[in-house]
This record gives sequence, structure tokens and C-alpha cells, in this order.
Amino acid sequence: MKKRKNKIFIGTRGSKLALYQSEWVKSELQKLHSGLEIQLIKIKTTGDRILDVSLAKIGGKGLFVKEIEDALLKGKVDMAVHSMKDVPTDLPEGLHIAAICKREDPRDAFVSQVKNLEFEIKNFKELPHGTTIGTSSLRRSCQLSHTRPDLKIKQLRGNLDTRIRKLDEGQFQAIIVAVAGMKRLGRNERITEILDPDICLPAIGQGAIGIECRIDNESINNIVKVLDHEETSISVRAERSFLKRLEGGCQVPIAAFARIVSNLPSSLFSKGGRERDLVKEGGGGLLIMDGLVGSITGDRIIKGHIEGKPKVSEVLGIKLAEDLLAQGAKEILSEVYQVF
Repeated sequence: MKKRKNKIFIGTRGSKLALYQSEWVKSELQKLHSGLEIQLIKIKTTGDRILDVSLAKIGGKGLFVKEIEDALLKGKVDMAVHSMKDVPTDLPEGLHIAAICKREDPRDAFVSQVKNLEFEIKNFKELPHGTTIGTSSLRRSCQLSHTRPDLKIKQLRGNLDTRIRKLDEGQFQAIIVAVAGMKRLGRNERITEILDPDICLPAIGQGAIGIECRIDNESINNIVKVLDHEETSISVRAERSFLKRLEGGCQVPIAAFARIVSNLPSSLFSKGGRERDLVKEGGGGLLIMDGLVGSITGDRIIKGHIEGKPKVSEVLGIKLAEDLLAQGAKEILSEVYQVF
């Protein structure tokens, strides 16, 4: 293992959430490997620098990882910690995802304004006609517009604290953010409601932390692999194979949610991911996956569902994508790419 003065360097974005995730990885590795000295190296990415334009309009893939991957390839850092939802499906030659850590709740959170210690709007279903919602995601705006065409959905960029501040200032009546980020940064009390996947299917890899390393750095790979969580890894890799087959990026209206449940007939499961109480640790059971592709305006959404053995999770992801393509997803995605 290549060390600099007996240190291992982790490349990370400088946001509060990214630093929390990287500090967590650092702490876990030091618990598992006595005497390991680790230092975080903050790297500003394209997505961090450009905050006044929607991610979709910036264009390209890897907006939050490219500069970190460059540092990894040049040997300036030994590993990189990412939110898996930001990682493109095609990695630079010589790099791989060595571990995907245990997933936090992958769903989206509905967050409304607070007045007199109570939420102004109690839940998504109670949204008044024409409510202004803030989100940075075409995936979210597409699904919300499909359910509620009357909503006024406006661009919302910035870190989590900035988004909540803009909500409290009255720029929005509600915002949609990832549950995982709210929980990791201790903002649970501001979650008004966790959205059912029937309303808003999560982003590919949402809630999961990935550790990227150089393939040829055997020592670092051996250190990192202990943090790989089998069930999460299987599920996220299924979602990523779905995204790759669609040739999509993380800024387009594509969503997927894979999970492993006990090996029971799907007819026994209720809709919307509520079968999570049956989730089993490890790779046994049944992999269940839902996916969708939607238009920017949300007027068209194509959904699919697939079930199968976890050991062929990536094949299932590809098959689900091909099912959506056969239903017309290719035409929708072509229109999306023409706009941006």
C-alpha cells in the first residue's frame, strides 16, 4: 500500500453532508484497523462550483465526482467517498467501487414550513392548489407534477442547510430532499413526511455511500472491502445496471428502487415498499425492483416491476430497463436529451 508518512488520504467534497459521510467511513475503518491514520482531502467539484443553474442544464455526467476521481487516478488520494446517487455508471479506466456501505433510508422527504412549532402543511396530500415546491431534481419534479399538475415546482440548489433556510424564508412552501441526508445531519425533526415510493420513487443509489479505489491498489482494496454491505451492494448494483442500460445520468427523470425481501410470493406484499419489514440481511430471499422513466413535465411516466434472485441482480436491472424501453422510454429520454 502506498502511504504518505503512514497516512491514507480520502478524497471528498467539502459539503457538510459529504464530510459527515467521509468522517463516518474514516471512523469505521479506524475501528476495524487499529493504528490506521487517515486524513480527509476536500476537493471542489463542478457541481459544487455552479449553484445558479439546474444540474440538468449544466450537462455531462459525474458533476460531483470527476475532480475527485482525477485526484484518485493521479495518486493524490487513496480512496474517494461518494454518495452513490452521484456516481456515473461508467467509471474511469483503472477505478472501481470497492465497497458500498449499508444503506440509509433511500426515500424522499417532504419538508414544509414550521409555524408555532407545528408544520404548516401536514403532509403531501394536504398541499393546497398551486403550492410552490422546491427541488433540484428532474426525477422528483417529474413525479410530483404527474401526481399534482397544479403544483409550482421551482429550482432549489445548495446544501441542506441552505435549502431549509430558503424554505423558512418563505421562498417555498415546501421542499423535497433525501431522507438520508436529513437523518445523517441530524435534521430528522424537520421531516414532515417520508414520501411513499408510489408518490416519488427514489434516485438510483440514493441513501448509499460508495468507496471508490484504484483497482491495482490491493492493500487499500483489502482495507475497504470490510465496509461492503452485501444486501445494499446487490440492490444498488441492480439499480445501476438499470440506469446504465437506459444510458441515463443522475440528472434525468429516471428512478429505481431495489430491495431484498424474504422469499415469499409478491402477492403477500403491500404496494409502495412497505414490505421493508420483511427485509433479510444478506443475499438470500427475493430481489424486488421498481423503475420508471418520465418526461420533464411529468405528463408521461412509464413504470415497471421485476422480481428475481439476488445473485442475478444486475441482469434483473437490465431486463427491467429493456421492459421500459419496449414501452416507449427511449422516445421519452430522447426528448429529454434534446431539451438539455
